[in-house]
Amino acid sequence: MTNAELVLLTLLAEERNHGYELEQLIAQRGMREWTEIGFSSIYYLLKKLEQEGLVKADIQPGGAGPVRKVYALTNTGHHAWQTASLAALANPGRSWSAFQLALSAYPLLPVVEAQQALAHYRTSQEERLKKIKARREAQQPLPPHVAALFDHSQALLIAEITWLDRYLRSLERNDKDEENRLQETG
Repeated sequence: MTNAELVLLTLLAEERNHGYELEQLIAQRGMREWTEIGFSSIYYLLKKLEQEGLVKADIQPGGAGPVRKVYALTNTGHHAWQTASLAALANPGRSWSAFQLALSAYPLLPVVEAQQALAHYRTSQEERLKKIKARREAQQPLPPHVAALFDHSQALLIAEITWLDRYLRSLERNDKDEENRLQETG
């Protein structure tokens, strides 16, 4: 099961909803900060989950508006969601990051541009942290599990920013050491 599918099943485990309401919940809760699910994929995934028998759709008259499909978990869907959620809690899995691949190529990159890229990355992480803190503050009071989501995201960003600061300082020291060595031998 993909993370995007698990997001939809989780929201439907909370309550029946139609696609647009699911999109609003994803945006409101800042779920795109920690999982990939695009607006355009929601209806595609709902149809796929329906075909797999994990959700069912009921037609809801829209009154003056269009007819809407309201989705709910099936018993099979509830079991699949619960199994996948418990497995993810026990075994969060590995993440594959283009950042780590680029970091392994660091010695091959132009020094100034690579350090500027790292500094830019650090700035973007700082901005993400500010956004998460603001989103958290705007949603107070939070249930404990939602507070834990924000705490986890913030802790990861703080750890990464701290690591970036240390790494950038060590690169600066190495550059100065190399410059001194070249001056002594030149």
